Amino acid sequence: MTDRTDRGVLAGVIFAVLLAQVLLYPGVDRLVRSLGATTDLNASMWFLAAEFGAFVVFAGVWGVLSDATGRRAPYIAGGAGAGAVLYALIAWLPGAVSLSFTGVLVLRVLQGGATIAAFSLAMTMLMDLGGGHGKNMGAAGIAIGSGTALGAPLGGQLYEIQTTLPLYVASTLSLVVAVAALLVTDRAPSDGRSGLAATVSGLKQRPTLGVPYAFGFIDRLTAGFFALVGTLYFRETFELSPGETGVMLALFFAPFALLQYPFGVLSDRIGRTAPIVVGSVLYGLTVVGVGQAPTVTIAGVGMVLTGVIGALMAPATMALVSDLAIETERGTAMAGFNIFGSVGFLAGILVGGTVAGAFGYPVAFFVAGGTEVVLAVLALPGLLRLEKPAEDAVGG
Repeated sequence: MTDRTDRGVLAGVIFAVLLAQVLLYPGVDRLVRSLGATTDLNASMWFLAAEFGAFVVFAGVWGVLSDATGRRAPYIAGGAGAGAVLYALIAWLPGAVSLSFTGVLVLRVLQGGATIAAFSLAMTMLMDLGGGHGKNMGAAGIAIGSGTALGAPLGGQLYEIQTTLPLYVASTLSLVVAVAALLVTDRAPSDGRSGLAATVSGLKQRPTLGVPYAFGFIDRLTAGFFALVGTLYFRETFELSPGETGVMLALFFAPFALLQYPFGVLSDRIGRTAPIVVGSVLYGLTVVGVGQAPTVTIAGVGMVLTGVIGALMAPATMALVSDLAIETERGTAMAGFNIFGSVGFLAGILVGGTVAGAFGYPVAFFVAGGTEVVLAVLALPGLLRLEKPAEDAVGG
C-alpha cells in the first residue's frame, strides 16, 4: 500500500477504537447500574478509571514490544480481537452468572489493556509514514475527533434502545479493527539496535519528550473530566436524556474532528509552540466557562468553542512527539505520550468526580479548567527552549 492509503486505513482504525470507547459515555450511569453497581457517580468514576488505569500500565508494554520486534500490525490485530471478546463479556457475564461489579471492573481493566495496543500502535504506525508529521498526526487527530464526535450521539441513541447495546456495538467495531490492521504495510524500523534495553535507554536520553508529554497530560485531563463529570453535569443540571447528552458532547467533538487535519498542516508551517500554548490556555478558560453557563444553550456554545480550540492544539502536540523521537524509538515515544495522556484522563475522572461530589459541578469545572491553564504556563519555558526540527519531505 502507499503511504496515503495506509494513512487512511490507520485513521480508520483509530476512528473505530475511539468510536467504540465513547459509545459508553452518554449513559454510563445507566450502564453501571445495569452491571450491578449501587451508585451512579462513584461507580461511573471507577468504571471509566479502570480502563484508563489499564491504558497507563499497558501502553508502554505494547510500545516497547513493537519497537523491539520491529512489528506493529500483529499487536494491533491481537489487541483489538481480545478487546472485542472482553467488551462482549462485560455486557453478557453479569446477567449470565451474577458477576459482581468488582468482577466487571476486572474485565474492564483487561479490556483496556488490550484496547490500548490498537490505539497507541496505530498512532505509532502513522508516525512511521512519510508526508510530514503534522499531516500524519492531523490524520490521527481527525480520526480521534470523528470517532468521539459520532460516538457521543450514537451511544446516546443506543442507550435509548437497550442499556448494554453500546457494549455489543463496541465489540463489533473492535473486530473490524482487528481485520483492518492486517491490511496495512508494517513499516516499523528494524536496524538491529532496537532491543528492549536499547529502546528504553534511548528514550531516557531524550528528556525533551517530557514537554509534549506534559501537554498531553493536561489536555487529556479535561477530556477525562468531560467523559464523567461533563456527562453527569448535563444529565442532572439541565435534565438531559442520554440521547440529548450525546448531542451536547458532539458539539465539542464535531469541530474538534473537522479542524484537526488543517490545524495539523498549519503546525507544519508555523511551528508547534503557538498552537500548543495559545490553545491550552484558551481551552482551560472555555472549560471553566462551560461549568458556569446559566442555560443549556450557552453551555452548548461553550462546548463548540472548546472543540475548536482543542483542534488547534491537539495535532501540534502529537506532532511534537514525532519531531523529537528517532525512528527506532517511535513506538516507545508514542506509548509514553499515551501513558501521560491516560494518566491525565484518569486524573480528570478521579479528581473531577471527587471534587464534583464534594463541592458541586461549578467548582469541579473551575478546578479542571484552571489546572489546564496553570500547567500550560508552567510547561511553557520547556517548550520555548525546543527548536522545531526540519520536517521530513512532504509526500505520500
